[in-house]
Amino acid sequence: MTPLLLPLAAVSLLLLLLLLLSATAATTITTLPSDVSALKSIKSAINPATIPSYSCLASWNFSSDPCSTPHLTHFLCALSCSGDRVTQLTFDRAGYSGTLSPLVSQLTQLTTIDLSDNKLSGPIPTSLFSLPNLQTLNLRSNSFSGTVPPVMPNLKSIETLDISHNLLSGNLPDASSSLTLTRLDLSFNRFTGPIPKLPTNLLELAIKSNSISGVLTKTAFAELTQLEVAELSDNSLAGTIPGWLFLLPAIQQFNLANNGFTGIEILKPANSNLVAVDAGFNKIVGDLSANFTAYPVLSSLSLRYNRLQGSIPEEFTGTKTALRRLFLDGNYLTGMPPKEFFSGKSDVSGSLGDNCLKSCPATSQMCVKSQKPSAICRQANGGKGKPKS
Repeated sequence: MTPLLLPLAAVSLLLLLLLLLSATAATTITTLPSDVSALKSIKSAINPATIPSYSCLASWNFSSDPCSTPHLTHFLCALSCSGDRVTQLTFDRAGYSGTLSPLVSQLTQLTTIDLSDNKLSGPIPTSLFSLPNLQTLNLRSNSFSGTVPPVMPNLKSIETLDISHNLLSGNLPDASSSLTLTRLDLSFNRFTGPIPKLPTNLLELAIKSNSISGVLTKTAFAELTQLEVAELSDNSLAGTIPGWLFLLPAIQQFNLANNGFTGIEILKPANSNLVAVDAGFNKIVGDLSANFTAYPVLSSLSLRYNRLQGSIPEEFTGTKTALRRLFLDGNYLTGMPPKEFFSGKSDVSGSLGDNCLKSCPATSQMCVKSQKPSAICRQANGGKGKPKS
């Protein structure tokens, strides 16, 4: 049988009709009125002078429906829908200033809010923390201020929370009931007080560059069986860094630098995934523990600019250690450094300068920065083996 061939004009007409039908079908979606009013409020809270003509918010024109498709001229970006509900609010990095409207809470099907890298200010609306389906909240690098409402645990579905690089203050938010939270970044704010009990499912924790104080407690950390990375540097934490901290079963990296710790306890592990520890720029006194070398994959260790004394244990150059980067400069270590550091028999690099070591070869990169003057070393050790406070 000869196939039926349609004239070219008929084919073109048929394609046009199909396009019209698909467009008609697509535009039958009508966004839930409460979602539309929330979006209008969100845009009106942004300073119009900071909405560039090329930006996502510039395309928000409510003469068309936000969730209807195709988006040819309006609502080109910054939101996503599922059916008649808005599910994602993702601002472009256009430098928007203004505030976040509390009516954002009407978008009850939101799973993602990402307003990062803009210039939004004012408090974070309390109502935001009532969103039942929110999984990702990213307000990073804005100018939000005030305290974090104590209702954070109401975010039952939250997995990633990043409110770093803002002007937030007060005590750290208690998120202990947010059991689904796996990534928490509160860095570069003005938070104070101790570290509260942390969500038990955390994989990554960052509280860098705040004014957190107090000691590290088991109440806060003991149940973090999945924690892999912890960034606590540049705060005002004090006391002894407890040995159990490095025995958390999944921990790989710990940064505790630039605090006020005065001691560090190192226990031998039965097994460990610990790869890197930075406890530099504290006030840690005592001897350098050889137990560090018992951690089977610990490859990077920094204890620079503390008040450590005594000799460097030979174990730090042993064949069983995984250490490859060792930074001990700026302490009061004495005696002869292990000769393996300089004989080519050790793979360890780093720095031993600015100590009280004898015969640290000036030709070695590890000895760059000369040792302390002998008078300072005698005064620091004082015949008792401890530097003066």
